[in-house]
Amino acid sequence: MVRAIDVVKFALGLYGAPIYVRKEIVHNKHVVDELRAAGAIFIEELDEVPAGARVIFSAHGVSPLVRTQAVERDLKVIDATCPLVTKVHLEAVKFARKNFTIVLIGHKDHDEVIGTLGEAPESTVLVSNVEDVNRLKVKDPERVSFITQTTLSLDETQDIVTRLRERFPKIQGPAAQDICYATENRQLAVKAVVPMCELLLVVGSQNSSNSRRLVEVCVKEGVASHLIDDLSEVRSEWLEGVDKIAVTAGASAPENLVQELIESLRGRGYGELEEVEIKEEDVRFNLPSELNRTVQLHTIARV
Repeated sequence: MVRAIDVVKFALGLYGAPIYVRKEIVHNKHVVDELRAAGAIFIEELDEVPAGARVIFSAHGVSPLVRTQAVERDLKVIDATCPLVTKVHLEAVKFARKNFTIVLIGHKDHDEVIGTLGEAPESTVLVSNVEDVNRLKVKDPERVSFITQTTLSLDETQDIVTRLRERFPKIQGPAAQDICYATENRQLAVKAVVPMCELLLVVGSQNSSNSRRLVEVCVKEGVASHLIDDLSEVRSEWLEGVDKIAVTAGASAPENLVQELIESLRGRGYGELEEVEIKEEDVRFNLPSELNRTVQLHTIARV
């Protein structure tokens, strides 16, 4: 998610405004508003982009149809698709070539799911819960595979995969799980702090799948939780009688919003702070090749 945000900032710095971005680069209101103010123009579909202009694909990925449309309109594309999403797309293509029915575990109408479905639409079926699996019909139970949206709940996904394996014992899945490491780490951290708190505040936007999953993980454990864009949305009644509050954030939420919330809570009397880290997030991805080449050329020119 941070990579995708950096891609837009780098592009604005290199090429200047306007830079068109298909869909929200990440699902976070503050990030989108900041980039819009810097000169990014967010659009829904490519026909809103002038022919020959520069456009960025969001972190959630796009279908092959969208890529074809970009070529037809002679657009200069910078692909900010998360490499983990690209991995899922490649898995879909691989299984489709083997004539498998592909079961995509995910949420209908999410940008990432729409892009993944587009890789092999004739071979892919979408399931969102165990009930969907129970109703699932496939042409050949011996040739079934599964892939997942990268921002799902670990527990919910495991329940769905378990049921899939019960129904289709020969089902094949990815060599490594598809769920994003940042999503997984945050869910594990929430599980670790739930026994120690009475309320969890998640900094993130309502359309952020991974942020919503954090709330769900906490509520499932019996502790109240609220998803907020920033500290202005905190309601006093949530804090009544609450001695211990946990704070976390979605993968695309700016760190300054988290710190501002913590300082606000300090001002409300929550003076002691304990940081809980389950895993260090040290994974780094390179810039998209389209942008990386330009950065290198500018560096050479300056030398």
